[in-house]
Amino acid sequence: MAEKEGIKSSHVKEIIGIFVLASCLFITISLLSYSEQDPAFLQQGIDKKTLNWGGRVGLYTSDGLFFLIGFSAYLLPLILFVVSIKLFLKKDPPYNASVVLSLLSLLASFSGLIGMLSADRFTAGGLIGGYIDYFLEGYLNTIGTVILLSAIAAVSMVYGTGISIVSLSKRFYAICDSTYKIINGQWLDWKERRKKSRDAKAKVQKKEIDALAKPDDKIHAAPIVVISEPSKEQFKRQAKSKEPVQQHFEFLESDGKFTLPPLSLLDINPEKGKSIDKEGIITNSKIVEKKLKDFGVDGTIVAVRPGPVITMYEFEPAPGIKVGKIINLTDDLALALRATSIRILAPVPGKAVVGIEVPNLIRGKIFLRDIMESQEYVKSHSFLTLGLGKDLVGNPFVSDLAKMPHLLLAGATGTGKSVAINAMILSILYKASPDDVKFIMIDPKMLELSAYEGIPHLLTPVVTDPRKAAGILRGVVREMGERYKLIAEFGAKNIARYNQMLDEGKEVITKTDRDTKRGHERLPYIVVVIDELADLMMVAGKDVEDCLVRLSQMARASGIHLLVATQRPSVDVITGLIKANFPARISCQVVSRTDSRTILDSMGAESLLGDGDMLFLPPGTAKLQRIHGGYVSEIEINRIAEFLKKQGSPVFHREILEAKLEDKNSKEQNEEDDKEFNSRYDEAVNIALQIGQISTSYIQRRLRIGYNTAARIIEKMEAEGVVGPSQGSKPREVLARREI
Repeated sequence: MAEKEGIKSSHVKEIIGIFVLASCLFITISLLSYSEQDPAFLQQGIDKKTLNWGGRVGLYTSDGLFFLIGFSAYLLPLILFVVSIKLFLKKDPPYNASVVLSLLSLLASFSGLIGMLSADRFTAGGLIGGYIDYFLEGYLNTIGTVILLSAIAAVSMVYGTGISIVSLSKRFYAICDSTYKIINGQWLDWKERRKKSRDAKAKVQKKEIDALAKPDDKIHAAPIVVISEPSKEQFKRQAKSKEPVQQHFEFLESDGKFTLPPLSLLDINPEKGKSIDKEGIITNSKIVEKKLKDFGVDGTIVAVRPGPVITMYEFEPAPGIKVGKIINLTDDLALALRATSIRILAPVPGKAVVGIEVPNLIRGKIFLRDIMESQEYVKSHSFLTLGLGKDLVGNPFVSDLAKMPHLLLAGATGTGKSVAINAMILSILYKASPDDVKFIMIDPKMLELSAYEGIPHLLTPVVTDPRKAAGILRGVVREMGERYKLIAEFGAKNIARYNQMLDEGKEVITKTDRDTKRGHERLPYIVVVIDELADLMMVAGKDVEDCLVRLSQMARASGIHLLVATQRPSVDVITGLIKANFPARISCQVVSRTDSRTILDSMGAESLLGDGDMLFLPPGTAKLQRIHGGYVSEIEINRIAEFLKKQGSPVFHREILEAKLEDKNSKEQNEEDDKEFNSRYDEAVNIALQIGQISTSYIQRRLRIGYNTAARIIEKMEAEGVVGPSQGSKPREVLARREI
């Protein structure tokens, strides 16, 4: 009989444990699926559905718990889970009233703690926690309340759950200690294996160096030759390029009206896949190391990065060696290596080494097709992707003109500047149809951009007259203003969003004071290419500068971008205003360090090799990147231009052309200005004859004119013999008489 009563007692504990565990799970899903979108308790109707996984009961339960105890409601399922486990284990006696009160005290103290640590205590701690905090804070302040509630929570947890904090801490420490020992043992084993591997490699490298070095050479370790090898996809493309199949970019196929140029129009690089002379590289590294040691600069060549045009030796100087001392040895290293020029990068960004860039004895060739076939170019979905060339180690380098958003290119004659401009234009033509991108080409030299005359991408004919070019730029400024009004009517932020909203059939939000004759249609990007800025600045400097500054400051969102080149990077051509608004700049080889500072704000461009070797200054950074431009011949340009011309003729922009014609009225304006100047001049002569002496400042005050106009009047009076020469700070003497 006693055994049956014992069995019944154990069954009762299991049954209670099952109900407690079920309550734990139900409260858990109710709390996790609680949503503020569900109606409140008093708003709940019969036919209203709830999002809570526990239904209406779950909604009422979670809503009530959050209202009473706040976020500490998540602690209740954990407490119920511990209680159910203890009931299943049948170790503890049934829970009495004091244990239940301690668990309720644990919830209440946790509610108060969460409320104290939150900005909104009644939301985080609930009604109970908020009032507990409000009551205790008046007597104990914030810190005292937190200490008291923490102590109550700890005591309640120990008494209510039977879990010892000390034993829990010991278990946690034991777990952390065992985890640390396992990780530390694995780390030591890996470190030992790595050391053995390094020692084995060092022995092999030492044998190679001893075979190449002379008996008196003391080189501690051979440098690591880092070679950038093409990927498997590039090898596949190289194999396919040998077949006479015209290649197109899959994602660039148009709707059938326009076909983008195939890669077969570009020449294949005959030197593609050429191997690198590792022995020659190691020999040169020893020469560099020995030469630096001769000048008292100790250190080691730790790595060599060969490229198609130059090879960079990473030199790690010994402790105490100043970087400036290495930079001053540029010419001596060039003499020792029999190189035309050497560029020293001190230090290499992100590394504790100095980069010594030495030209290769046999310079590799880089073709534009090499960049076009690269994954970097193919995967770029921007219409304004520029294939600039290859970086120092031979990886293709592309950039997006839309992100620059304008590019300034400078370089001396014959350094590859015009080839780089053509490569950038072709990069865009291989990406965009005439509906996507339009060009305005200004070519004062009448030679470089004439091949593009007649392609359907042109917005105006190729401009060769500098005076007409100033009018064209004024027309582009007006077009920028009209575009901003069109974009503003849709509430868009830029041209891309405007075109997207237009495709989606969005309606106009606001009206502007624009020309109503022009309807809403997709706006193409406009790229303004200026091949020689110096000629424009000489003929119409003020007008050109004003237009370039306005466009460079504001035209990005309207989809207008500038691509400006000059062979004379002096301050009278690249003025401060122009330079400040062109954050992205490229410099080919220049004549002097002054020119390099003008275009890049630093030296280095004077040490370039020419033939497309250039330094690129990305926007938003002062870190220069060396790039070797891709070569494109005149024959290739003509091939692509003819391919494009066969598909259509250009549609010129009437407003921009009319703005160009307005430049013809400049003579009439100049004549009116001359008449006004002559009348002012006559007044100034009469004043000079009356008072017997004259000065520039006096004419300014009397005639209320600017200093420049007053100075011109004084110069003309001196040239005509009305006044004498300047006498320093004294007024000029009047030589003419009143009868004259």
